[in-house]
Formats: sequence, C-alpha cells, structure tokens
Amino acid sequence: MLDLVQRKTQLLQRKAELTLRLRNIETELDAHQSKDWAELATERESDEVLEGMGVAGKLELAMIEAALQRISAGEYGFCAACGEEISAKRLDVLPYTPVCKDCAARNAEHK
Repeated sequence: MLDLVQRKTQLLQRKAELTLRLRNIETELDAHQSKDWAELATERESDEVLEGMGVAGKLELAMIEAALQRISAGEYGFCAACGEEISAKRLDVLPYTPVCKDCAARNAEHK
C-alpha cells in the first residue's frame, strides 16, 4: 500500500496531467476556423468528442481536489458514507474515491 505522501504525490501528478489535457482540449476547440462545410462537419464531430473528454476530465479533477482536501483534513482513506477504512486495493485503482466498495455498490443499486 502507498503511504499518504506517495498517494498525495500520485494525486498531484494526475491533477497536473489533467490540467494540461484540459488546456489542450480548450486550445483545440478554439482553433477550428474551417470555412469548408465538409471539414466543418468533421470538426464538429471531433469537438463533441473533445467536449466529452473535457467534461470527464473536469469531473475527475474535482474529485482529485476533494481527495487532496481530505488528505489535508486527515480524512483520506476513510469512507465518507460509513466511516470505515477504504481498502488499499480500491485506492490503488481510484485514489480519489470518497467511498468504500460496499457503499459504492449500495449507491449504484439506488441509481
């Protein structure tokens, strides 16, 4: 299991990657100036994919920010719903998750 310093470093690295990717997406979306209708249609399809990636990236970025706040507050690694410790395996896969596997499964059942 990673210690808290390693976990924070991992989250900060991912945050930097996402921030750069989001900046690149915004630049790409702003760059389209085609006058040709066929190119414009293709660019629009690409823009929709990029916008979807941007939304997903912003959501992950918000979750990373929340995880960093939990680290600062001494609450990281504990489920926000039940208070139990989140397994190291789960944190290895989703280092920004605020809930344990059981609470995540219960939340998924209610959706």
